[in-house]
Amino acid sequence: MGRRNYRQRRRRVPRQGKRNPSFFIPPPSMEDAQKSLFRGVGTGPNIIPRPEHCISRKNIEPEALKVLYRLKDHGHLAYLVGGSVRDLLLGKRPKDFDIGTDATPEEVRRLFRYSRIIGKRFRLVHVYFRGGKIIEVSTFRRQIELDDREAMREGLGPDSIFGTPKEDAFRRDLTINGLFYNIADFSVIDYVGGIRDLYSGTVRTIGDPERRFIRDPVRMLRAIRHAARTGFRIDDVTWQAILSHGPKTRLCAVPRVRDEWLKDIRSGFSAPWAKLMIKSGMFENVFPGLAGLFSVHGKKGSVKRLFVSMLREVDKLVGTDGKDLGDSFFLSAMVYPLLYHSPEWKALEPSKVKWPTHEIRSLVDSVFLPFDFKRADREHLSQLLSIQWPIIFCVSTGRWQKRVYAKTIFPESLLLYNCLQRALGREPLELADISGQVRLPSRPGGRRGRRRSKPRRNRIKSGRKET
Repeated sequence: MGRRNYRQRRRRVPRQGKRNPSFFIPPPSMEDAQKSLFRGVGTGPNIIPRPEHCISRKNIEPEALKVLYRLKDHGHLAYLVGGSVRDLLLGKRPKDFDIGTDATPEEVRRLFRYSRIIGKRFRLVHVYFRGGKIIEVSTFRRQIELDDREAMREGLGPDSIFGTPKEDAFRRDLTINGLFYNIADFSVIDYVGGIRDLYSGTVRTIGDPERRFIRDPVRMLRAIRHAARTGFRIDDVTWQAILSHGPKTRLCAVPRVRDEWLKDIRSGFSAPWAKLMIKSGMFENVFPGLAGLFSVHGKKGSVKRLFVSMLREVDKLVGTDGKDLGDSFFLSAMVYPLLYHSPEWKALEPSKVKWPTHEIRSLVDSVFLPFDFKRADREHLSQLLSIQWPIIFCVSTGRWQKRVYAKTIFPESLLLYNCLQRALGREPLELADISGQVRLPSRPGGRRGRRRSKPRRNRIKSGRKET
């Protein structure tokens, strides 16, 4: 009896750490909470209430909303940050939904069962959901020159690393990427004048562009990327800084620069990106080998036009047809129009059907220096370009050989061939045209195929069993 009473008493005791649902907590004044973050630092942020902007929770992924609400219900600030807010305000669907909060990575990790802390230089939390969906959560950081590892070596604690939303906003690269969406009252918070630049269509750095680009030259590539994707103009001061400090991108880590421009050629906006890269001189700084192919035989203007036209055709595949193409195809589309007028490419013209894979592999490796790619992508890239010569040969002779069109890589190679033909103003080659010229293989003389051998059976012949 006493044991049963003891169990009943235990049930009546509330669990430690259990929180009431959010609807039992009286909502605080978010405007007062925001202003309290900026005491002693001047005026507060520009807060755009829900009726004055177009962001709706219907356009935010449910996984991101779940993370935002759980952080809010446990007393933390929870903002959508970065490019997702920019894209939502522009009426586009964001690719990723990143979240900023005042909770430390360890606190975020305790709130979500399926999560982990990643990053050595800057610690982030990845929250995992079904279907492979990942929501990235970062803690607001101060403007500190040290990363997490260096700060730990110096004996600095979390208070020296993590900071307020305003301090985090001023660490970002562009004003249009410094906008925050507050899930508590559905307002947009502007610390850096991003709303003004978003409405005026201007790409501007946060702070002095000279200092920003010297500190991290990769920010110049990001400014060009966002100008190409949004159609905005780059601020005059920012543009002059890009012209002055473009060569400093060669000081950055090569894999980091490669990952940046690979996003651009896959984005569906590679043509405007290429025009801005050429105009600013960044193309010569990032791709010295490819830039050398522009001035072949005095055809600099025509090669540039063909290059941009080729990328425009590839953008149509990404945006309209929704083709799921690999990196090797985009790299092929990038280098093919530049090789088209080069003497090295003309020297590979065959007198019969053959695949100059080895020669093209060495040629591509030289023009893409100093960048390196996966071995599978390099091999696929070489095959896509080497099969162009058999296609050209079959088109010129009007006869298609089975070893050309029977390859598994042929449809993708034909897609690359047609992109160049459209860029040159010519008619593309359709599969229906090829099927009308191809003779299906048949047995010569109408002879039947080889008979299948019948299984051996024991037969009785002349009263004797055959063996």
